[in-house]
Amino acid sequence: MSTLAVGKPVLTPKALLHQKYGRKACYRIEEVHEPVENSCPGLALPQHVRCRYRCYLELPELSIVSDAFTRKKDAEQAAAQMAIEKLGIQAKADNLTPEEAWDELVARVSYLFSEEFLSSAHPLVGHIKEASQREGGLVPLSIIAACDVKVNNLCKLIDPKAELDTLSVVILILKAAKQCGSVCISGDLWIRKRNPYAPAIIQSFGNHLSEPTECVQVEAIHVPCSAEKSVGTLSIDIVPNKYYMDEIAQSLGVCDSSVVLISRSIGKASSEMRIYFSALEVPLLAPNPSLEFLSSVEHVKQIFNERASFLSGQNIYGDAILATVGYTWRSPDLSHEDVSLGTYYRMLLHRLPDGCYKLSREAILAAELPIAFTTRSNWRGLCPKELLCMFCRQHKLLEPTFSVKSLPDIVTSPDHKPMALKLCDKVKALKSINEDEFGWDGVPDSVDEHSGEASNFICEIQILSRGNDVLLEYVPEESYRKENDAIQNASLKVLIWFNKYLKQSAAPMEILSSVGDVQGIHVHRQNLDREFLLCLSIHSVEKSIALRKCSLQDQIIHGDYYIECLDSGLSPSQGSLACISYAVALVMDGKGMNELIERKDEFEFEVGTGAVIPQLETCVMQLSINQEARFAVALPSRDLILAAAGASAKYFAQLLSSDSFHEKSCYLEYSIKLLGVTEPFEDRMEQALFSPSLSKQRVEYALRHIRESCAKTLVDFGCGSGSLLESLLEHKTTLQKIVGVDLSKKSLSRAAKMVHSKLSMNSNHGIQNASVKSAELYYGSITDFDPRLYAFDIGTCLEVIEHMEEDQAHMFGDVALGYFCPHTLIVSTPNYEYNPILQKTSSPDKDDSMDEKSQTSQCRFRNHDHKFEWTREQFEHWASNLAARHNYGVEFGGVGGSEGVEPGFASQIAIFRRDALHQVKQCIMNWESKQVYEVVWEWTDCSRSAAA
Repeated sequence: MSTLAVGKPVLTPKALLHQKYGRKACYRIEEVHEPVENSCPGLALPQHVRCRYRCYLELPELSIVSDAFTRKKDAEQAAAQMAIEKLGIQAKADNLTPEEAWDELVARVSYLFSEEFLSSAHPLVGHIKEASQREGGLVPLSIIAACDVKVNNLCKLIDPKAELDTLSVVILILKAAKQCGSVCISGDLWIRKRNPYAPAIIQSFGNHLSEPTECVQVEAIHVPCSAEKSVGTLSIDIVPNKYYMDEIAQSLGVCDSSVVLISRSIGKASSEMRIYFSALEVPLLAPNPSLEFLSSVEHVKQIFNERASFLSGQNIYGDAILATVGYTWRSPDLSHEDVSLGTYYRMLLHRLPDGCYKLSREAILAAELPIAFTTRSNWRGLCPKELLCMFCRQHKLLEPTFSVKSLPDIVTSPDHKPMALKLCDKVKALKSINEDEFGWDGVPDSVDEHSGEASNFICEIQILSRGNDVLLEYVPEESYRKENDAIQNASLKVLIWFNKYLKQSAAPMEILSSVGDVQGIHVHRQNLDREFLLCLSIHSVEKSIALRKCSLQDQIIHGDYYIECLDSGLSPSQGSLACISYAVALVMDGKGMNELIERKDEFEFEVGTGAVIPQLETCVMQLSINQEARFAVALPSRDLILAAAGASAKYFAQLLSSDSFHEKSCYLEYSIKLLGVTEPFEDRMEQALFSPSLSKQRVEYALRHIRESCAKTLVDFGCGSGSLLESLLEHKTTLQKIVGVDLSKKSLSRAAKMVHSKLSMNSNHGIQNASVKSAELYYGSITDFDPRLYAFDIGTCLEVIEHMEEDQAHMFGDVALGYFCPHTLIVSTPNYEYNPILQKTSSPDKDDSMDEKSQTSQCRFRNHDHKFEWTREQFEHWASNLAARHNYGVEFGGVGGSEGVEPGFASQIAIFRRDALHQVKQCIMNWESKQVYEVVWEWTDCSRSAAA
């Protein structure tokens, strides 16, 4: 078992040195050129050299020279590590007691106003220099709380609640400043150096300050305290020779900038986007101000700003302003950027698992968080593990803990006989074995690691709060051949659950625990609700969206898709990658309004994984390449529209709040064009080796046997989109009735369209070899018996059983031969032993030196939705036993490759023929004779029936 956990980040050697020496630690890099040895001594090759780097580190106490490294950063860290070891330096911040942290805080506040500090590249230096140009040289206390990370860390050690509340940080700085001899407090919340800076230093300040020569307007966001009021935009004027904090104070309606509190930076660490709010309404100047006192005041609770607090992760009171302006580490100049309304709504959306995925795909109104992680090559956007880690960081949780466990394919019983177990049984069996029976990797000692039995992996996930409270635990019930697949799929399951929880939090936990086909989730509801209280409140609007999404028919306003252009015949199928272009517009009936919200010229997604909104996938499945379509859906939430609008969010916000806007008369119209289709991975691999394609060879193989059998009735088990049925109608056969059965209504719909077209054309043109008089398509499982399909002449099941669980494949065999009782049954399935050839063709960089057994044990299934793939021995064992049980004979063949040449056929085929002694009338006696299949399409050639 391996556990991947990320806790509090460990300081690097350079960071530790910086804690002690700051800018006194000087690093100098020197290039080192080393000759590269000639790998072929017998040849006169030109001399090559490689460049490496050595670091010279100068400290007040000693000098260090590192070894040579290929990267400059590695050389610097190596030199710093050598210095730490010689000086015996340890990270102090984690080991300080609250009393020691207080002494450090007093010393830090004093240092920030020293002349030595002014030579550093610290954001606070810009504020101090700006203050020196004003009367009294006063700096707001809140600036220290906002700009200095070390001060914040010390305050958290003194009072852990300070991480959540800027007020408590300001209070602690206020108390520490009163103990500093070098600074003094002026008024209420101003701080300054007690003794003025030297005149030469004051004069140098003016040379370093670079202010705008004219007034600059910076767009910011006004976030009202009341949730009933809409978020809007405002402009902040950056005026020459005027402190920008005074302008923010004016925008907040307060007397001066000393009572403006500032949140931590939002978004990237280098960002200066912060939330500004007023401290005037909070009784900050109580005799002994403290966070506990403040939180007990009812008035404070009434002015708590939920939206601003949710964005910042800190407590914000009253009306607030979200702005990007201030001094940075990178430059002494004042930096400023606009914050648009679209940015605000995208930040809100980014806190949801599906929102983060939508933004990573840059397709807010089209993309959805997929329900399955198939292969990395087919996945688009941030990987599930990345998304989950980001989600936890966004909500101030610890990094997820990923515990990967290896499960053997075979678990032995106490008498050392192999037991066939489902995965859930495997997990239980492994947990029941004593720990001393396990090796280091968690596999029972009774399983030989060299026996050829491959191990499966599962990944358990635990989500913890900052206080180490367990919020959620996930133990999966399915395993994966690859460790990365186990991690990614487990992460996706947890993300899907969180997505439903945040949008349906009012639902009982027993419903949430099984939502989205996610099993194995164990939730600590009290801890979870406490951590996500703000999030649930802010995203309450999303709950109404989930309730409005009742069914596909309810959402498609016009009730149909408007498809343009001729059918090219090249269409997406399950597992294929569809590439589309799309545009989404806001339309208002009767007003002639059609406003573009979102557009993408190229957007690729995997069909069948729920990676787009359901209406879009349904539409794309009906298109062929170069066809276009339009459909309309009801409006989603206002927040989602404004997040998608981006730079135009301000315009759409005004539009949606105008008197002329009526939600009932407005809708979103999608315009889609299918640009291309990439076949599923299995098809791409097969096309690399076989011409004609392997799928066509399978159909031709079946067709040959169908002709030889002179069959009149045929049932295709798992007919899919009807590729076999289509081929049957293109050739002369004796078939009079054909039937297809499948569990996918989408595939049956495509099959019906194709088969109807072929049959109608043959009938209308009087084609002589079109013998088929009737055709039917049924919706149902091929493991269920329906008496209407009893005793057909021939049955086919091509590349179907591997999409089932193995126990279902065994069940199908017994139902097919024991109850349907066709005279002949043709079954094909991939030969797992052939996979290394296919995958080596599709991945030419695979190591040729690997032996055949190693390649076979490491190769993957041909398609992501295959539940198993059998070797030749396994397939023949299954088919022979099945035939013997039901009085059938069986012969084996295949397509792709050659018989008798390793590793056999690419697709292995078994042909079962009913024995002459088989009593077909007895087959149906033990089964309830009711019709279980649903007829989704049927066709009869009336003219031929009448003539007959």
